[in-house]
This record gives sequence, structure tokens and C-alpha cells, in this order.
Amino acid sequence: MTNKTTGNIESGAAPKKSVAREYVEAILIALLLALFIRTFAVQAFKIPSGSMETTLLIGDHILVSKFAYGTHIPNEIPFLNIKLFDDIILFSSEPERGDIIVFKFPKDETRDFIKRVIGVPGDLLEVRRQKIFINGKPYEDLHARHTKSPSDSPLVPRDDFGPVLVPDGHVFMMGDNRENSQDSRYWGFLDIKKVRGKALIIYWSWNQLESWVRFDRFGKILE
Repeated sequence: MTNKTTGNIESGAAPKKSVAREYVEAILIALLLALFIRTFAVQAFKIPSGSMETTLLIGDHILVSKFAYGTHIPNEIPFLNIKLFDDIILFSSEPERGDIIVFKFPKDETRDFIKRVIGVPGDLLEVRRQKIFINGKPYEDLHARHTKSPSDSPLVPRDDFGPVLVPDGHVFMMGDNRENSQDSRYWGFLDIKKVRGKALIIYWSWNQLESWVRFDRFGKILE
């Protein structure tokens, strides 16, 4: 229409956004999308210790599925590890024996641990001279790495442990590097509600000793 005062023609179109505003909106959308993916879908983790060698090496970077065992209702302030309420999981399912999972360390929930599920609810589990027995039968331990001979000391639960019955809603965790792993042999069963997700794949790996990329580990499926 025509502006009677100035005679100028108005297009009726909305004013254009400034370039700065468009950048800010794009960044905010990207941050919200990244937060959503990190909370509900996939999260990246770095391996800081050798407790899962040789399946996982120090410097491996992995992707973890956050919905493999159900949907966790967010109960922490992102990046601050401040817990607001108890863990709530929707459509929950139990980890299976052999799964590699990331979980909140029961003794300090601000720390994340990664281990392998060895015992599931209802299992009668025992370790005798480094060999695992489940429900009285030897467990085919394909991923275990032993660097020391069995200890004869009754004070070392590492090599002789149990038997113990895995309770409902819990799992028994062990690191693949059996003589170098703080796991359920030392701190007990893991509440399934403390599971963050299932380890899926190595997407990056850095050898700190040689300051070099381990290209051969890229894309390794974890099992």
C-alpha cells in the first residue's frame, strides 16, 4: 500500500534479521541439538586407564548408546554433575552378559567407569584361581587378560571370590584386564539404574606414549 505521508511504497514483508542474530540462533539450535543427542542418544567417552586392555586401550575414544537399556530422564545439570533427583528410566531393559557398559561409579557417582557385564540377575557367580564359574559351570572367558599368576592370599578377592548370588536389578562387572581392574570384586554389584549406556564403537584413538594416531583402531566394533 501507499504511505500517504511520504508516498513511499511498503512491501509488507517482515524486516530482515541481522547477520549476527542469525549466527546466534544457529549456534543456539546447534547447542540444543548437541545437548539432546548427548542426553538421549549417543555420548562420546575417552578411555583413561588400562582396566579394559586389550579390548580398550588408553587413549581410545568411544561412542556410547544412551538408549540401549531404556531412556534415562535427565536428573543432572549438564557438565556440572549436580544431581537433582534419583535415577528414573523409562522402557528399561537389562544389560546382557558380555556387554561393555559405561556407568556411574557406585562409590563416587561423579566418576564414570567402563567394564564388562559378567554376572546378570539370578546368577550364582564364583572366581576360583582366576577362573570364573557361573551357576556351577566354567564361563568361557574369551576377553580376559591375565598378567599375574593366581595369588594364594585369602585377602586378595581378585583371584578367588564368592560364590555370590547376583540380585535383581543388579549386574556383576569385571574389567578385561583382570589384575588391573577395580570392579565388582572390590565394590560389589552395580545397580542397573546407574548404567549410562552401552559402548558401541571406537571412533578415534591416540597413542600417548608414541604421540601418534592409532588408525587401525578406527571403526572397531566393541563386543
